[in-house]
Amino acid sequence: MGDSGDLASAYNDDSVLFRVLRHLGWDSLVDIGYFTLPTLPIVVLAGPVPFQRRLARRSLALLDARPGQLVLDAGCGRGDTTARLGAAGCRALGVDIQPAQIDQARRRFGDRARFAVADATALPREAAEIPLTDGSFDRVHCLEAAFHFGHEGRRSFLSESFRLLRPGGRLVLVDVTSRTDQPIETLDPNALVRGTWRFDDIEPYERYPLTASAAGFTTRRILDWTTPVLHRAAQLCALFAGTASTRAGRQALCLRWPGLRTLDAQDWDEVIAVVRAHRAIGRVTRYTAYVLDKPADGFADVAAPE
Repeated sequence: MGDSGDLASAYNDDSVLFRVLRHLGWDSLVDIGYFTLPTLPIVVLAGPVPFQRRLARRSLALLDARPGQLVLDAGCGRGDTTARLGAAGCRALGVDIQPAQIDQARRRFGDRARFAVADATALPREAAEIPLTDGSFDRVHCLEAAFHFGHEGRRSFLSESFRLLRPGGRLVLVDVTSRTDQPIETLDPNALVRGTWRFDDIEPYERYPLTASAAGFTTRRILDWTTPVLHRAAQLCALFAGTASTRAGRQALCLRWPGLRTLDAQDWDEVIAVVRAHRAIGRVTRYTAYVLDKPADGFADVAAPE
């Protein structure tokens, strides 16, 4: 999994972007969000949280998990999606490589699910007193985390998930993907995006199903969520950056989100630069949901994208 030591210290106030996002309302969820055009103006009133919850609901719905089933939430972050699975009656285990995230998940949701610090690309034999044995899980869920793993890590994660699932089990993998094989460093020369999110590359959209098939999976569904997730988020980011570029705009933002008053002029300039760097990468990225089944009969096929 990439540089696990570096990733273990990510998603905190060391990044000015994460400080801004926290003031905007990011909390137990750290996904991008699922935005529909008519609801975009609501962001100004409600912040990103309702849209983050919508994305989590859509991802979990693809999992089709049933009460009593054993479910692994890989890269669970602060535990919100794992807790949702637990509240639905599943026996849910969330794992994440970041100890601070797991501590937060345990404090908030420890009554609904179990959590453990673990690398999803190289799982231990046991986590939170739950054996991670071959064929022992019904479902595996991974929402917006696998881009951290690196190509070899993603291949290992798919193999680990296949091993862990019972025949007929399912993996739902939702991730940022690439439209091309163009090296990410040519699009992010100053590493503003890679340094913020702590990743080295993005998996090409068409390679994921091939790697999943090599691991043994049937690709049941492929859903393209690029427009409601990445494109709409990019529109909002452009609006934020444009507003933040003027003194009056910053004052208006601080009136709506008072926590932003802690940013100094250098912070504002830095977050604008980071947002603009994201827009450059956004032109060649996609956002894709893969529904991958472990065949009960040993035969795999590949579905067309939806």
